[in-house]
Amino acid sequence: MGGTTSAGPTPERILGLGSAFWGSKTLLSAVELGVFGVLAAGPLPAEELRDRLGLHPRSARDFFDALVALEMLDRDAAAEPRYRNTAETDLFLVPGKPTYVGGLLEMLNARLYGFWGSLTEGLRTGRPQNEAKNGEDFFSALYADPDRLAGFLAAMSALSAGAAAAIADTFPWERHQSFCDLGTAQGMLPVQVALRHPHLRGTGVDLPPAGPIFEKFVAGHGLSSRLTFTAGDFFTDPLPPAEVYVLGHILHDWGQEAKKALLRRTYDVLPDGGAVIVYDTVIDDERRANTFGLLMSLNMLIETPDGADYTGADCQGWLAEAGFEESYVRPLAGPESMVVGLK
Repeated sequence: MGGTTSAGPTPERILGLGSAFWGSKTLLSAVELGVFGVLAAGPLPAEELRDRLGLHPRSARDFFDALVALEMLDRDAAAEPRYRNTAETDLFLVPGKPTYVGGLLEMLNARLYGFWGSLTEGLRTGRPQNEAKNGEDFFSALYADPDRLAGFLAAMSALSAGAAAAIADTFPWERHQSFCDLGTAQGMLPVQVALRHPHLRGTGVDLPPAGPIFEKFVAGHGLSSRLTFTAGDFFTDPLPPAEVYVLGHILHDWGQEAKKALLRRTYDVLPDGGAVIVYDTVIDDERRANTFGLLMSLNMLIETPDGADYTGADCQGWLAEAGFEESYVRPLAGPESMVVGLK
């Protein structure tokens, strides 16, 4: 949607951005209702799809056609048109498929959509706008509930999958024999790396309740003999020995001093010739291009007491301060980049 014409500026782009939550919530509700799973077996006419989903007749057709306009569904031109998944939604939004990324959207819908309604308050106060406003600790509650934790860690895998594959393909793993993924969650990064590099052995570190979820995920890929889980707090407990440490979507959870402390910890235990890989939705140095990274940093305001995203130059400065002699920044998939420090 353009914002200018030959006659001058128009408000279309502003209005489109201001109402963008309409389209977002339409997609999130479609995931919540199970639209894409219902259509996985094949196309359905509107009335049958409405009945299968248990929707009221009033706005069901508008809902389905809005998903067509958003390019989340296709619709044929028959007298009684039928709706079907697009190639994209069939691959990524059908539950049960290994490529399913809907877990992340489910979390966005169930939690963050509402919390972002308090962004203005967060900007004024500098305080989180999630469960912490009511004295709750989301992550403590999450790790105490195995089912919720499994869903959350699967969502983190969906968020990390593209970057993990790119790191597995682009980092010079042939120079190393071992690696350790700090804050490993379900283990997406270790699995992607180990699948592509049979000579490597890896360890995932996370809090104890993540262990069975990690081990199940790793076993499902036939990698239990090369990937192991270590329970612990990577700020306080000894780090497992490794030639490469990976911190994916970790640094942005913390304030600057905690970021620096964690990088110093990795430097202190790495052997000479070792490396640390930091990956996140790293903001471009000019702070203009990576919209997702900047919005993710606002999400850290919503979710954490001190967290924020950062530029590649920021991270390189912290790496140098920790003792790393060289560093470089490389783009990965989508808005993700990695910053590599070499000892």
